[in-house]
Amino acid sequence: MIRYKCIISYDGSGFSGYQVQPNKRTVQSQIEATLAKMHKGRNVKITASGRTDAGVHAKGQVIHFDSPLSLLEEKWVAALNSMLPEDISVLSVVKVDTNFHARFDASGKEYRYFLYQSSKRDPFQRNYAVHYPYPLNLKDMKEACQYLLGTHDFSSFCSARTDVEDKVRTIEEIEILQDGEQISFRFVGDGFLYNMVRILVGTLLEVGSGKRKPPEIVEILEKKDRSYAGKTVPGQGLYLWNVYY
Repeated sequence: MIRYKCIISYDGSGFSGYQVQPNKRTVQSQIEATLAKMHKGRNVKITASGRTDAGVHAKGQVIHFDSPLSLLEEKWVAALNSMLPEDISVLSVVKVDTNFHARFDASGKEYRYFLYQSSKRDPFQRNYAVHYPYPLNLKDMKEACQYLLGTHDFSSFCSARTDVEDKVRTIEEIEILQDGEQISFRFVGDGFLYNMVRILVGTLLEVGSGKRKPPEIVEILEKKDRSYAGKTVPGQGLYLWNVYY
Protein backbone atom coordinates (compact mmCIF):
# COMPACT_ATOMS: atom_id res chain seq x y z
CA MET A 1 0.00 0.00 0.00
CA ILE A 2 1.16 3.51 -0.84
CA ARG A 3 0.23 6.51 1.29
CA TYR A 4 -0.71 9.69 -0.55
CA LYS A 5 -0.95 13.22 0.83
CA CYS A 6 -3.38 15.54 -0.97
CA ILE A 7 -4.02 19.24 -0.72
CA ILE A 8 -7.65 20.00 -1.54
CA SER A 9 -9.78 23.10 -1.87
CA TYR A 10 -13.55 23.24 -1.54
CA ASP A 11 -16.50 25.59 -1.52
CA GLY A 12 -18.32 24.67 1.67
CA SER A 13 -21.63 26.24 0.62
CA GLY A 14 -23.17 23.01 -0.62
CA PHE A 15 -21.89 20.72 2.13
CA SER A 16 -23.09 19.79 5.60
CA GLY A 17 -19.47 20.01 6.69
CA TYR A 18 -16.38 17.92 5.99
CA GLN A 19 -17.09 14.79 8.04
CA VAL A 20 -19.34 11.94 6.87
CA GLN A 21 -22.90 12.19 8.21
CA PRO A 22 -25.86 9.92 7.47
CA ASN A 23 -27.94 11.14 4.52
CA LYS A 24 -25.90 14.36 4.26
CA ARG A 25 -23.70 15.67 1.47
CA THR A 26 -20.20 16.08 2.92
CA VAL A 27 -16.72 16.63 1.53
CA GLN A 28 -15.41 13.36 2.95
CA SER A 29 -18.25 11.30 1.49
CA GLN A 30 -17.80 12.83 -1.98
CA ILE A 31 -14.06 12.14 -2.07
CA GLU A 32 -14.41 8.63 -0.68
CA ALA A 33 -17.11 7.83 -3.25
CA THR A 34 -14.80 9.01 -6.01
CA LEU A 35 -11.90 6.93 -4.68
CA ALA A 36 -14.19 3.89 -4.47
CA LYS A 37 -14.93 4.24 -8.19
CA MET A 38 -11.20 4.40 -8.94
CA HIS A 39 -10.67 1.25 -6.84
CA LYS A 40 -13.49 -0.81 -8.45
CA GLY A 41 -15.87 -0.40 -5.53
CA ARG A 42 -13.37 -0.92 -2.76
CA ASN A 43 -13.76 1.49 0.16
CA VAL A 44 -10.85 3.87 0.62
CA LYS A 45 -10.91 5.91 3.82
CA ILE A 46 -9.45 9.42 3.85
CA THR A 47 -8.13 11.24 6.91
CA ALA A 48 -8.05 15.04 7.09
CA SER A 49 -6.04 17.53 9.12
CA GLY A 50 -9.35 18.41 10.80
CA ARG A 51 -13.03 18.77 10.05
CA THR A 52 -14.84 21.89 8.93
CA ASP A 53 -18.46 22.78 9.71
CA ALA A 54 -21.37 23.32 7.33
CA GLY A 55 -20.75 26.28 5.02
CA VAL A 56 -17.06 26.61 5.96
CA HIS A 57 -14.58 26.66 3.07
CA ALA A 58 -11.04 25.36 2.58
CA LYS A 59 -8.23 26.71 0.43
CA GLY A 60 -5.62 24.26 1.67
CA GLN A 61 -7.15 21.32 3.51
CA VAL A 62 -4.83 18.30 3.74
CA ILE A 63 -5.92 14.68 3.59
CA HIS A 64 -4.16 11.33 3.29
CA PHE A 65 -5.24 7.90 2.09
CA ASP A 66 -3.68 4.51 1.31
CA SER A 67 -3.95 2.86 -2.07
CA PRO A 68 -2.42 -0.10 -3.93
CA LEU A 69 -2.43 2.01 -7.10
CA SER A 70 0.92 3.41 -8.15
CA LEU A 71 0.02 6.36 -10.34
CA LEU A 72 2.07 9.40 -11.25
CA GLU A 73 1.14 12.29 -9.02
CA GLU A 74 -0.24 14.36 -11.90
CA LYS A 75 -2.35 11.38 -12.98
CA TRP A 76 -3.95 11.25 -9.54
CA VAL A 77 -4.78 14.96 -9.71
CA ALA A 78 -6.27 14.66 -13.21
CA ALA A 79 -8.27 11.52 -12.41
CA LEU A 80 -9.72 12.79 -9.14
CA ASN A 81 -10.64 16.21 -10.56
CA SER A 82 -12.34 14.63 -13.55
CA MET A 83 -14.67 12.67 -11.24
CA LEU A 84 -15.17 14.96 -8.25
CA PRO A 85 -18.00 17.55 -8.16
CA GLU A 86 -17.10 21.08 -9.21
CA ASP A 87 -17.11 22.42 -5.65
CA ILE A 88 -14.08 20.27 -4.71
CA SER A 89 -10.66 20.57 -6.32
CA VAL A 90 -7.55 18.48 -5.75
CA LEU A 91 -4.54 20.80 -5.91
CA SER A 92 -1.75 18.25 -5.42
CA VAL A 93 -1.10 14.58 -4.65
CA VAL A 94 2.29 13.36 -3.43
CA LYS A 95 3.60 10.05 -2.14
CA VAL A 96 4.59 10.18 1.52
CA ASP A 97 5.99 7.85 4.16
CA THR A 98 3.45 5.33 5.45
CA ASN A 99 3.80 6.91 8.91
CA PHE A 100 2.59 10.31 7.70
CA HIS A 101 -0.68 11.42 9.31
CA ALA A 102 -2.60 14.45 8.02
CA ARG A 103 -3.97 15.28 11.46
CA PHE A 104 -1.37 14.23 13.99
CA ASP A 105 1.67 15.44 12.04
CA ALA A 106 0.29 18.95 11.50
CA SER A 107 2.40 21.56 13.31
CA GLY A 108 0.05 24.47 12.72
CA LYS A 109 -2.87 25.91 10.80
CA GLU A 110 -3.90 29.18 9.26
CA TYR A 111 -7.53 30.31 9.14
CA ARG A 112 -8.97 33.43 7.56
CA TYR A 113 -12.34 35.07 8.10
CA PHE A 114 -13.96 37.61 5.77
CA LEU A 115 -16.51 40.39 6.36
CA TYR A 116 -17.81 43.07 4.03
CA GLN A 117 -19.18 46.38 5.28
CA SER A 118 -21.29 47.54 2.36
CA SER A 119 -24.45 49.37 3.40
CA LYS A 120 -26.43 46.91 1.24
CA ARG A 121 -26.32 43.15 1.10
CA ASP A 122 -24.41 41.67 -1.82
CA PRO A 123 -26.11 38.44 -2.96
CA PHE A 124 -22.91 37.33 -4.69
CA GLN A 125 -20.97 37.35 -1.41
CA ARG A 126 -23.60 35.75 0.79
CA ASN A 127 -21.88 32.32 0.79
CA TYR A 128 -18.31 33.58 1.02
CA ALA A 129 -18.24 36.50 3.46
CA VAL A 130 -20.45 37.88 6.23
CA HIS A 131 -22.31 41.14 5.78
CA TYR A 132 -21.49 43.53 8.65
CA PRO A 133 -22.70 47.04 7.75
CA TYR A 134 -21.64 48.68 11.03
CA PRO A 135 -18.63 50.88 11.89
CA LEU A 136 -15.67 49.19 13.55
CA ASN A 137 -12.75 50.57 15.51
CA LEU A 138 -9.90 48.56 13.98
CA LYS A 139 -7.35 50.12 16.32
CA ASP A 140 -9.14 48.71 19.38
CA MET A 141 -9.56 45.34 17.67
CA LYS A 142 -5.85 45.14 16.88
CA GLU A 143 -5.03 46.04 20.47
CA ALA A 144 -7.33 43.24 21.67
CA CYS A 145 -5.48 40.79 19.41
CA GLN A 146 -2.28 41.35 21.37
CA TYR A 147 -3.87 39.80 24.47
CA LEU A 148 -4.74 36.67 22.47
CA LEU A 149 -1.22 36.01 21.18
CA GLY A 150 0.85 33.35 22.86
CA THR A 151 -0.09 30.23 24.80
CA HIS A 152 -3.38 30.29 26.71
CA ASP A 153 -6.22 28.07 27.86
CA PHE A 154 -8.86 29.00 25.27
CA SER A 155 -11.82 27.35 27.05
CA SER A 156 -13.79 30.62 26.83
CA PHE A 157 -13.33 30.61 23.04
CA CYS A 158 -14.44 27.05 22.44
CA SER A 159 -17.87 25.58 21.79
CA ALA A 160 -19.34 23.94 24.88
CA ARG A 161 -20.11 20.93 22.64
CA THR A 162 -16.44 19.97 22.24
CA ASP A 163 -15.16 16.76 23.80
CA VAL A 164 -11.52 17.93 23.83
CA GLU A 165 -10.16 18.14 27.37
CA ASP A 166 -6.89 20.02 26.76
CA LYS A 167 -7.86 23.50 25.61
CA VAL A 168 -4.39 25.05 25.73
CA ARG A 169 -3.33 26.40 22.34
CA THR A 170 -0.75 28.82 21.00
CA ILE A 171 -1.69 31.62 18.60
CA GLU A 172 1.41 32.89 16.80
CA GLU A 173 -0.06 35.55 14.52
CA ILE A 174 -3.29 37.55 14.19
CA GLU A 175 -3.77 40.12 11.46
CA ILE A 176 -6.77 42.32 10.71
CA LEU A 177 -6.66 43.87 7.26
CA GLN A 178 -9.04 46.29 5.55
CA ASP A 179 -9.33 46.57 1.78
CA GLY A 180 -12.13 48.96 0.91
CA GLU A 181 -15.33 47.46 2.28
CA GLN A 182 -13.72 44.08 2.99
CA ILE A 183 -12.20 43.21 6.35
CA SER A 184 -10.21 40.00 6.76
CA PHE A 185 -8.93 38.29 9.87
CA ARG A 186 -5.89 36.01 9.70
CA PHE A 187 -5.08 33.55 12.50
CA VAL A 188 -2.01 31.30 12.64
CA GLY A 189 -1.50 28.87 15.51
CA ASP A 190 -0.49 25.38 16.51
CA GLY A 191 -4.12 24.28 16.53
CA PHE A 192 -7.66 25.57 17.01
CA LEU A 193 -10.55 24.29 19.09
CA TYR A 194 -14.09 23.68 17.85
CA ASN A 195 -15.58 27.05 16.75
CA MET A 196 -12.55 28.85 18.22
CA VAL A 197 -11.88 31.14 15.26
CA ARG A 198 -15.55 32.06 14.88
CA ILE A 199 -15.81 32.92 18.60
CA LEU A 200 -12.57 34.92 18.46
CA VAL A 201 -13.93 36.95 15.54
CA GLY A 202 -17.27 37.44 17.30
CA THR A 203 -15.50 38.74 20.40
CA LEU A 204 -13.22 41.05 18.39
CA LEU A 205 -16.29 42.48 16.65
CA GLU A 206 -17.75 43.34 20.06
CA VAL A 207 -14.51 45.18 20.84
CA GLY A 208 -14.63 46.96 17.50
CA SER A 209 -18.22 48.05 18.04
CA GLY A 210 -17.47 49.48 21.49
CA LYS A 211 -19.30 46.82 23.51
CA ARG A 212 -16.04 45.70 25.14
CA LYS A 213 -12.65 47.25 25.90
CA PRO A 214 -9.51 45.53 24.55
CA PRO A 215 -8.12 44.60 28.02
CA GLU A 216 -11.31 42.62 28.75
CA ILE A 217 -9.77 39.82 26.66
CA VAL A 218 -7.52 39.00 29.63
CA GLU A 219 -10.51 38.48 31.92
CA ILE A 220 -12.33 36.37 29.31
CA LEU A 221 -9.30 34.07 29.03
CA GLU A 222 -9.02 33.82 32.81
CA LYS A 223 -12.67 32.85 33.26
CA LYS A 224 -12.30 29.71 31.08
CA ASP A 225 -16.05 29.90 30.51
CA ARG A 226 -17.69 30.08 27.08
CA SER A 227 -20.44 32.41 28.36
CA TYR A 228 -17.94 35.26 28.85
CA ALA A 229 -16.83 35.48 25.20
CA GLY A 230 -18.66 36.92 22.20
CA LYS A 231 -21.08 35.32 19.79
CA THR A 232 -20.11 32.63 17.30
CA VAL A 233 -20.11 34.34 13.90
CA PRO A 234 -21.60 32.52 10.85
CA GLY A 235 -19.61 29.81 9.11
CA GLN A 236 -19.62 31.11 5.55
CA GLY A 237 -16.93 33.72 6.26
CA LEU A 238 -14.43 31.12 7.48
CA TYR A 239 -11.68 29.48 5.39
CA LEU A 240 -9.14 26.84 6.37
CA TRP A 241 -6.31 28.53 4.49
CA ASN A 242 -3.23 26.41 5.11
CA VAL A 243 -1.96 23.47 7.14
CA TYR A 244 1.70 23.39 8.19
CA TYR A 245 3.89 20.32 8.68
